[in-house]
Amino acid sequence: MKANKYSQFILKSQFIYNNLSSNLNIKIIAIAIITFSFLFSFSSSALAENNSSIYLDKATIAKGYTVTGFEDNLKLSLVPGILNEDTRVDMEEIEGMSLPFNLEKLSSVYQFEFRNKAAYDNHKPFYIQFSYDEENSDYKQVFFFDSNYNTWRPLPTRDYPKENFVRSLIHLPYARIAVFSHPSVMGQGDASWYAYKGGNFAASPDFPKGSIIRVHNMANDKYVDVEINDFGPDRSIFPNRIIDLDKEAFKEIASTSAGIIQVKIEPLKIVKDKSNRTLGLTDEGAHLEPEISAQAAVILDEENGEVLWEKNGEEVLPIASLTKVMAVKVFLDNNRDLKQVVEYKYQDEEYNYQYCEKWESARLRLEEGDQLTVNDLIYSSLVGSANNTVETLVRYSGLSRDAFVKAMNDKAKVLGADSTHFTEPTGLSTKNVSSALDYAIIAKEVLEDPVIASAVSAREYSFSTINGNKVRNLYNTNSWLRYSVMPFTASKTGYLHEAKYCLMSRIQTADDRQLISVVLGADTRDESLFSTKDAFNYSSKIFLH
Repeated sequence: MKANKYSQFILKSQFIYNNLSSNLNIKIIAIAIITFSFLFSFSSSALAENNSSIYLDKATIAKGYTVTGFEDNLKLSLVPGILNEDTRVDMEEIEGMSLPFNLEKLSSVYQFEFRNKAAYDNHKPFYIQFSYDEENSDYKQVFFFDSNYNTWRPLPTRDYPKENFVRSLIHLPYARIAVFSHPSVMGQGDASWYAYKGGNFAASPDFPKGSIIRVHNMANDKYVDVEINDFGPDRSIFPNRIIDLDKEAFKEIASTSAGIIQVKIEPLKIVKDKSNRTLGLTDEGAHLEPEISAQAAVILDEENGEVLWEKNGEEVLPIASLTKVMAVKVFLDNNRDLKQVVEYKYQDEEYNYQYCEKWESARLRLEEGDQLTVNDLIYSSLVGSANNTVETLVRYSGLSRDAFVKAMNDKAKVLGADSTHFTEPTGLSTKNVSSALDYAIIAKEVLEDPVIASAVSAREYSFSTINGNKVRNLYNTNSWLRYSVMPFTASKTGYLHEAKYCLMSRIQTADDRQLISVVLGADTRDESLFSTKDAFNYSSKIFLH
C-alpha cells in the first residue's frame, strides 16, 4: 500500500494545524497533547525490534497501547478506536532513501505499516513520538515521504528539546518518516523584549508577519502566544537570538528585569511568504532537487570555475541592472581615483529616458551642479542601482559613450562570455543580454576587483554632496543581504518588465568556499531569492561534501 493514496488525509490535518489561532483551538491542542502524553506513560506497550513486526490482537487493541521500536526511538500511540481489527505492525529502518536537499536529517529513516489496512480508520489520527540524534537549536519537524510528488512533506510537530524528541500527528497506515531540521530557522534560543505595539506581538527573522507563534520560557514552562508583526533581530549581530517579544508579551512569561531568557517556539499558524512558500517549502513539500521556476540559473565554484548546477544555463536573456557591474568595471579599468570630485549634469539622466519614463527610472536625486566623489557614484550605482549615476561615470571615464559601451562588449569577449552583448551601460535596454553561465563567468572575474566587491557587499551607504551638504542614504536592493538571511558576500539585483527579476550573488559556504549564483527571469523578487537559496543549498550539500 503506497503512502500517496492516503496523503489527502495528512494534508487536511496539516491545514487545520497550521491555521489554528483561536484560544479554543489552542486548548484543544493542549488537551490532545496531554492525552497523548498520558497514553505514552500508562498504556500497555508492545515492543518491536529493528526490522521486525508484531501482531496486535483485539484484546491488546481494546486496551490502548504504544508500539515502540528501535531502542525506543520510535513510538506509535494507538488509542482505542484507531484499529478495529487484528493486524500485524511492521517496523523497519530504511537505508539509501533520497533526502531533501534543503533540510538537515536528524534521525534515521523508519518505515511502519499496518498490514491489515482495513483495520485502520484513517479518519482518526494517531500520535508518534520520534527521537532525534543531534542536539541543535534549529526548528524541527517530522516529515513523511510522499511518492506521489516525490517529496518529503511535513507533519504537525511539537519539539521537546530537553528530551531530544518530537511528537507528531499522522493519518497514515503506512509511511516512511524521519526528523528533519530547517537549518536557517531557529527553534530555540534567546529572547529579549522591546516596547512597540503594547500587546502580544513579536519580531521574527524566520516567520512572516501574521504568523502565530507560541513562545515557551524554558526556565519556568510558561508560554505566550504572539503574532509576528515586525522583522528582527539581526542574526549577524545576535546569532543566538530567536525572537524579540513585545514588552507586554515578555511580561507574561518572565520579568522584564531578566532582559534575555531561553525560549523554544511552537508555530501555531505560519503565513506563506510572497512566493507562496511556507518556511521556504512549496505546497508539495521538500523536494529532492531544486524546483526553480526562474527561466535560467547557474551555480559556479569561484575557485575553479566549475559549474555545480544549472538550469538553462546557456539561454540568452535580458539581464537588466546586472549590466551595471560590467559598466563599473570598465570605468575602474580607466580611472581608479575614487576621491576625485565630479559635478553632476542633468544630461546624464537624459540618456535613461530613451528607454523609460522619468518616473520609472531608479535614480539618485541630484541637482545640476551637485558635487560628489567617484566613490559616491560607484556605490550609488551598485548599492542603490541608480541609472543616472552610471551615466555620470561614463561621462567622466575619459571615453566617449560609444567607446565605453564597446569596451564593455570587448571585456565580455575577453572573459569568454560570448553570448553577452551590451547596447547601453545601465541595463534599461532589453537588448542588454547574457546567459546565466556567461554572467557567472563575468561575475567571477569582476568580483576580483576590491572596489566592486566592497560595493556589492554593502548593506547600505550614506554620503553628503560636497557643495550642498545634501545627505543621501542608500540601501542594498537585496533585502536578504541587508538582514543576513543568507551568507551573501556580494549581490546585485536587476529588474525590467521584459527581463523580470534577475539576481547575481556570491555566497560563502560553511567551509569558506565562495559560490557564484546567477538567476535570470524570476517572476518575483522573492522567487529570485528563494531560487538562489535552493540552488546554493543543493550545490553546497550535494557537490561540495
